[in-house]
Amino acid sequence: MRLKVIIPVVLISLSAGVLAFTKLGLSDDPPGRYEVIMNLVGQMLKEGHYQPKPIDDAFSKEAFNKYLRSLDVEKKFFLKSDIDRLGPLSTHIDDELKGAQLDCFRNINTIIKQRVAEASAIYPAILSQPFDFSKDESVVLDVDKVEYPVDSVARYEAWRKMLKYRTLEKLTDLQETREKSKEDSVKNKTDQQLEAEAREKVKKVYDRYFERIKNRQDDNDRFSLYVNAITTTMDPHTDYFPPDEKRQFEEQMAGKFFGIGAGLKEEDGKIKVLSIITGSPSWKEGHLKVNDVIQKVAQGDKEAVDITGYPVEDAVKLIRGNKGTTVKLTVKSVDGTVKVIPIVRDEIIQEETFAKSAVINGTHKIGYIYLPEFYSDFNDRNGARCAADVAKEVAKLKAEKVEGIILDLRFNGGGSLPEVVEMAGLFIPEGPVVQVRSRGGDAIVLRDRDKSVQYDGPLAIMVNEYSASASEILAAAMQDYKRAVIIGSQQTFGKGTVQRLFSLDDFYPVKDGQSLGALKLTQQKFYRANGGSTQLKGVSSDIVLPDPYYEVSERKDSDALAWDEIPKSNYEIWSNPVNAETLKKSSEKRMANSAAFKLLNENLATLKKLEKQESYSLNLATYKAEQKVNTAALKKYDTVNDKVKELNISSMKVDLDKIGNDTTKIARNKDWLKARTKDIYLDEAVNVMNDLIAQTLPKMQRKQQ
Repeated sequence: MRLKVIIPVVLISLSAGVLAFTKLGLSDDPPGRYEVIMNLVGQMLKEGHYQPKPIDDAFSKEAFNKYLRSLDVEKKFFLKSDIDRLGPLSTHIDDELKGAQLDCFRNINTIIKQRVAEASAIYPAILSQPFDFSKDESVVLDVDKVEYPVDSVARYEAWRKMLKYRTLEKLTDLQETREKSKEDSVKNKTDQQLEAEAREKVKKVYDRYFERIKNRQDDNDRFSLYVNAITTTMDPHTDYFPPDEKRQFEEQMAGKFFGIGAGLKEEDGKIKVLSIITGSPSWKEGHLKVNDVIQKVAQGDKEAVDITGYPVEDAVKLIRGNKGTTVKLTVKSVDGTVKVIPIVRDEIIQEETFAKSAVINGTHKIGYIYLPEFYSDFNDRNGARCAADVAKEVAKLKAEKVEGIILDLRFNGGGSLPEVVEMAGLFIPEGPVVQVRSRGGDAIVLRDRDKSVQYDGPLAIMVNEYSASASEILAAAMQDYKRAVIIGSQQTFGKGTVQRLFSLDDFYPVKDGQSLGALKLTQQKFYRANGGSTQLKGVSSDIVLPDPYYEVSERKDSDALAWDEIPKSNYEIWSNPVNAETLKKSSEKRMANSAAFKLLNENLATLKKLEKQESYSLNLATYKAEQKVNTAALKKYDTVNDKVKELNISSMKVDLDKIGNDTTKIARNKDWLKARTKDIYLDEAVNVMNDLIAQTLPKMQRKQQ
């Protein structure tokens, strides 16, 4: 059966469109769940994507190779004969998207399960025998430099070398611990004992790895990887979300979820309770304690699932759920007692997601706002919205009479488009913020329509290569208007596209209650007010700071959409424009004379050199000599912040009053402030802001006279 989806060309809100059915005469039987998903995804990519590639044999081959890489990242499972045997199916994916049987997926699935089972017997055999670290041999860890093993003998050798390297890492760590230890039980261990201990540690790592594959990477997980290999071949930001991941995405955007309010960590294959949120369902129930081990999770009265060996993210998926439902945790306490604790799920607010501010005192009184993402609760009109929250933080800082504001968008991957447009309006009068173009259509200008300006003082925006999407829209708009100085990496991430989330269930009636998941589909491209796209090129900082997070941007992905530009929108620059060139010269002079920045640049050069290393010695003496040189160089980086003066940063009284006597929140707030007292990048941003205040105030005073 062929499914026919009609998707509106322009979608401003999160909507699903219209569904119709057309039989192609392939079969009178209803399609299976996987076939339905593939049909829907294929049509949505073709009909709804902003700039769809031809879904043909070339497209299929790229998706095919991407899927194989996702299943076998280190090329330790598949044999070359497997790849050759699967080769004819590499051009079948486009047919599967159009209704053909999923021969490619099912054949790969059969082979990978067999190869994983074989590998699960290889690593224990290798690790059961001591390694000889006196031999002169090496291993290549760069997967782009190695081929699939030609046969089972070559595969065994690939595993042996990789496991030997992992053991060598552990062994040198244990030897270093022995040298520093004052305990006889540690000091007296022989190299042979440490080698055996190192092998055991490596074995535990791979025991958990294969246990996870056995328990958690089922056909559904591999199918999700398969569909995502296809969608990301269209472009890097078109993703398929299975049901659990769809829920997680919505929770992240909303800044809240429904769960029990316990922080978890994975330790030696066990899921332990790291913290309990005050006022949460776990806190109210009272029996779950920090350091308790969660052994099993049950949904209501259903059979409990043993989560031993689960990674934290998989355990979280089981523990979270709908509001008002009960999850039963089988818990082993620190005293050894085992009990079943039923907890009714409720709304948990993730405060770390929300905007937060502080005051930095020094040459000038400066406001600091940290925004980790452009969040918006799409399912609750009264839910958290970042534009409104930033407006509140600005109001509080104005009440403190700050002379300038730094908005920190480092590591902010974006979020809601309407929120960034509204947020830009806090700092500029009425005017265009961003231009958005849909497939085959003219650009639509998204404007700030409020003539008022909440804050008209000196403004700086901090970014790095991880600042993407909505972060780039705001930074670009403030730069185009000459409203703010942009401080950070050479350029931001370069994601100039807009996605819409579609629930596949809205296109096809699900009879068995099993959700089909969702597709996050690239449907628009956005452009700056000056007409240039942020796609690929990102936003170039006015003040460039050396960045250790190099080469993570959009331009690294061969499937990324290209840069282009459209006509400029009509706008007037800020009445008191930032003179970025003057600020840049002052900053460059400061950094050239800064011991901290000199050290940082040396470290970056070392890191780039290490990145180019292809092979690693498996000889203990050679490995130690190499590591000694590298460690000495990298250890210098640990002292970078020691050379930075401490910032006098503190929370406002209104925020401290809100925290009250909640010890957990007090501790989290102290940690948050501490992380910023010796931040080399924030320190220089403060220096730039001091210059900007000195540059701006005389102009404002003349304007007022």
